[in-house]
Amino acid sequence: MKKLLYSFLLGLSLIAGQLLQAQDYKLPPYQKFQLKNGLTVYLMEQHEVPKISVSVVLPAGAIYDGQKAGLASLTATALRHGTRNYPKTKLDETLDFIGAGVNTYASKESAGLSASFAAKDKEMVLPIIVELLTAPSFDSTEFVKEKKRLLVRLEQAKESPRSVIGSQFDKFLYGDHVYGNIISGTVSTVTGLSVSDARKFYQENYIPNGAAIAIAGDFNSKDMKALITKLFSGWQKGKQPNANIAAAPIKKPEGNRVLLINKNDAKETTFYIGAPGISRNNPDYVAVEVINTLFGGRFTSMLNDELRVNTGLTYGAGSRFSTLKNGGSFLISTFTASHTTEAAIDKSLEVLNRLHEKGVDEESLASAKNYVKGQFPPDYETSGQLAGLLTQMFWYNFDESFINNFQKNVDGLTVEKAREIINKYFPKDKLQFVMVGKSADIKKIVEKYGPVTEVQITDEPKKAF
Repeated sequence: MKKLLYSFLLGLSLIAGQLLQAQDYKLPPYQKFQLKNGLTVYLMEQHEVPKISVSVVLPAGAIYDGQKAGLASLTATALRHGTRNYPKTKLDETLDFIGAGVNTYASKESAGLSASFAAKDKEMVLPIIVELLTAPSFDSTEFVKEKKRLLVRLEQAKESPRSVIGSQFDKFLYGDHVYGNIISGTVSTVTGLSVSDARKFYQENYIPNGAAIAIAGDFNSKDMKALITKLFSGWQKGKQPNANIAAAPIKKPEGNRVLLINKNDAKETTFYIGAPGISRNNPDYVAVEVINTLFGGRFTSMLNDELRVNTGLTYGAGSRFSTLKNGGSFLISTFTASHTTEAAIDKSLEVLNRLHEKGVDEESLASAKNYVKGQFPPDYETSGQLAGLLTQMFWYNFDESFINNFQKNVDGLTVEKAREIINKYFPKDKLQFVMVGKSADIKKIVEKYGPVTEVQITDEPKKAF
């Protein structure tokens, strides 16, 4: 009994400690300046660990792929195939020898580089990072190898509902808008890509103006500013042909629609129910996150309670807002046995309707607030997390008030305000249903949710529906 009491009191003290940490947390001091070529630089000293983390964000994501889906992703990967002074073997051996990690990638809107290394090695690693960004060699042999690996992954993905449903949902929701572009590409688009395409994409989109680098860790800011200015000032400013392409209006759905992706051997149905969402710099972002935590963002959410715990229709159900610069999406996601497809969809819609009809009460809202506040500080503990946060602030155009006022914004959410948030941002009509399952078993069922477009799981996502 004493052990149980001790454990209970310990748990309470940990929760209280988390909430106090959230209340007191402020973004550590940092410097921000811009080089003459337009590159924005953030410096944040963190001396607890002799380590430095770097985060770079560039306007070079999949939205710039045009008809060559997958090009941004392959280009980002190809940066690591070697540079002017560091062929791939030498690059890998040099970084491996000192235990440094460098990664490059592309997302929907941007490309990025992340790195971590011992503080003592900064004068070795930072020049390598500069070369990766400004002087990649685009080795043709390595590019062909990478392309072959990607094509194998894309072929394998056609067997997995969870691998195809995300890109199909984006195409279905966004239509011809560039937010419907597929980051990894498709078999047909990737097959036609060449190393010349990557070089051209790099030349057009890897430019300092519109990009930012954040460095957090164990260094002296004055010395680091001088070093970064020296290293990056030679990066030539460019002019991006389609810089504002994502700012084009996103056509909103006019009513409920269903995209049925047939998988003949499926024994279960994987489905998304979604709608347009919000951009990352939306002033109600924090409030939306709190309500979504309650609705479908944690294990004890309304959705998971109903679909997993109370009805046993699935092993897990959730919801999320995926945010971008100029828009975003909301979706409910889960999976269920084929014969319970209708029950699971109806139950998901029932929970969404209940959110609108009943709103939230003081007790459940308080629980969601405490959960969100408890999760907040651990997201920004390490130098890598802080460097990433700074480049997010740059890319999505929000400032440190998001961090410094987080506790205040969470606590300021009332039951009345929550109802306004629900009515404004959580959809209740014009829903987009995307599901992967055996058409012969479920097509008649899903027709009740809206007009059905049927495709095969092996089909590539269409440009527009």
